[in-house]
Amino acid sequence: MIIRSKAPLRLGLAGGGTDVSPYSDTFGGAILNATIGMYAYATIKPTDNGKVVFHAVDKGERFEYPATTTLSMDGNLDLLKGIYNRIVQDFAITPLSFELTTFVDAPPGSGLGSSSTLVVAVIGAFVEWLKLPLGEYDIAHLAFTIERIDLAMAGGKQDQYAATFGGVNFMEFSANDKVIVNPLRIKERHLHELENNLILFFTETSRVSSDIIEKQRANVTNKDVNSIDAMHNLKEQAQMMKEALLRGEVDRIGEILNYGWLHKKNMAAGISNSFIDNIYDQAIAAGATGGKISGAGGGGFMIFYAPENNKYKVIEALNQLGGRVMRYTFSQIGMTSWTV
Repeated sequence: MIIRSKAPLRLGLAGGGTDVSPYSDTFGGAILNATIGMYAYATIKPTDNGKVVFHAVDKGERFEYPATTTLSMDGNLDLLKGIYNRIVQDFAITPLSFELTTFVDAPPGSGLGSSSTLVVAVIGAFVEWLKLPLGEYDIAHLAFTIERIDLAMAGGKQDQYAATFGGVNFMEFSANDKVIVNPLRIKERHLHELENNLILFFTETSRVSSDIIEKQRANVTNKDVNSIDAMHNLKEQAQMMKEALLRGEVDRIGEILNYGWLHKKNMAAGISNSFIDNIYDQAIAAGATGGKISGAGGGGFMIFYAPENNKYKVIEALNQLGGRVMRYTFSQIGMTSWTV
């Protein structure tokens, strides 16, 4: 028997950062994101040899441990061990013996939510294998708890919910980790136009998102007015983006992205730099009407909106900057699991 699962990565279109505590707990946050046809994959092969094997194919790493109720953290694929520990603690009670193989279509630090999406995919495989009574909100919340509480990894809440639910969603965040996912019923032709005009560009760099997020959290704790006002504006941006998409005003997306980008840079130091600013300026000069860094900032993927037929000029300009324009499609389906 083999158990498989996959979960989609996401593009954060608006509101990024307002899902991070303590801002979301104090003021309430709002995010608009869309999942794409790039995935995190997990395969579980049950065994009876009393061992737990983790094999991260994309990282070229493989580690083997005796099957115990708790695996100690040693810096080797601790994310996978954290998931195992929680599954055994909450559901299995006794040690499990298996080989877990994982792969992610985007590198860590890319800004597409790769780590959280991997957690969702792995949990989904365990849910399929052990027939756990977990719904979508349960899976997303468990993934959030493992990352942010058990493993103390800095970050927000949107990635786990995007990967679990899939599609285009307007998400609301408030105190006590309360999350409401509102799927948006966008007309197909408007979604096609957005997909056609939105360019995904990999800068060929990555960053440690936790560094930027910790600065952002500190700014809220210290009541930094400029940072908090920036987050207020990004929350408003999510509302603007939702209304534009639902009304079919797709060509407003560029100006809404630009509005968010101007404010996002004020949230914390390190979100942008001269390298990223140059890429942004070159894309705008070539015909994009707006864009943003994906995720916390500092590197990874960027997105740009280019109306009419401007995208070809923008792609040509971006190709001169050392990165890669990536083809993608929107994905309407969230985490999926099956048994072979």
